[in-house]
Amino acid sequence: MRLLIVEDNENILCCMKDILTVKGLCVDTADNGIEGEEKAFVNDYDLILLDLVLPDKSGEEILKYLRKEGVQTPIIIITANNSSKDIYNILNCGADDYIVKPFEYEVLEARIQAVLRRFNGRGNPIIEIKNIQLNPITRNVYVNKKRIELTPKEFDILEYLAVKHPAIISSEELLEHVYDEFFDPFSSVLRVHIAKLRKKLKKCTGSGVLFNIRGKGYCLFR
Repeated sequence: MRLLIVEDNENILCCMKDILTVKGLCVDTADNGIEGEEKAFVNDYDLILLDLVLPDKSGEEILKYLRKEGVQTPIIIITANNSSKDIYNILNCGADDYIVKPFEYEVLEARIQAVLRRFNGRGNPIIEIKNIQLNPITRNVYVNKKRIELTPKEFDILEYLAVKHPAIISSEELLEHVYDEFFDPFSSVLRVHIAKLRKKLKKCTGSGVLFNIRGKGYCLFR
């Protein structure tokens, strides 16, 4: 999943990015309000972490603008103020959740996963599709109740296809959600990852799991 962090404190920003990247999330960043708003509006993120107090433009202004323009990306507000009035205000402006500084990164990760589950209409943190089980928190994958080893990027691809199942996902959409802003869109890396993932899944199941629909994209099962 691809996230955007908008935070002007360099230490907090770098720490959040490092920790969430280690957890397997693709992370873009912005250290001011104007840059954050532009990235949030132009790119199709899975979730945005938005600080409330920013240079140039406040988090509340960005939140209101994005919702006014029809951007429905889940947004978690980061704030140093936990007054009920302020929390009431940001939730009414369209935020999906909030977290108060200072916070434990385990709590932040749990809130991210909870918001993503709600947004994608899932109550259970475990994603199950036929004989495949994925755990987005532990990043473990089981096929026929046997764990299979995937690289971080193979897991990212499988997770996104599983979350969107049974939809057919284009290469462009996969590139946008599984890789960060510095990825070369003309690279053949996605095709290589897809091929390796397909081979691993087929070896475990004995049949096709990951399909390429000519001219449309990729999907799980058919």
